[in-house]
Amino acid sequence: MKRVAVYCGANPGKNPIYTQAAINVADWLAQHHLDLVYGGGGVGLMNVLAERAIKNGTYTIGIMPQFLVDKEIAAPHLDEFYVTDDMDERKAKMLSLADACLALPGGPGTLEEISEAFSWARAGQNPNPCAFYNVNGYYDKLADFFDHMVTEGFLTTEDRNKLLFSDSLEEIYNFMTK
Repeated sequence: MKRVAVYCGANPGKNPIYTQAAINVADWLAQHHLDLVYGGGGVGLMNVLAERAIKNGTYTIGIMPQFLVDKEIAAPHLDEFYVTDDMDERKAKMLSLADACLALPGGPGTLEEISEAFSWARAGQNPNPCAFYNVNGYYDKLADFFDHMVTEGFLTTEDRNKLLFSDSLEEIYNFMTK
């Protein structure tokens, strides 16, 4: 594993623990000599993550659709920056550059991106392991819902086991590198 796609909020959230989680992920990437692939934003948790990654010397790649670049929310000083035509192209580019996918807390966009990555993994179109960094129990109800999908026969246990919810970055690292 060399590169991790990290999905996270364009807002910081109300609890400062989420900002600290983004810092922790950036430090974790540096500790394991992993490159950051992310949405390219210079706002919210995306900005916290990128600024810390850059400070740590982590190779940082941003990918952003033109309409967001036009709103001037792109982060400066990235090692690579790709502009896409739309969100679908952005998500595909992130997956093509990454070896694993990690979601920090975020809103519907974060959930959509990691859910699509997992869905593509189930369909054999994405070999990357997918994990949710379950900071402060943020994703507890979603983890329960995925278990409910298994109970109701909409998700196999085998596929459910391809998705990790954890508040431990080391557990996430071990899951991604197994």
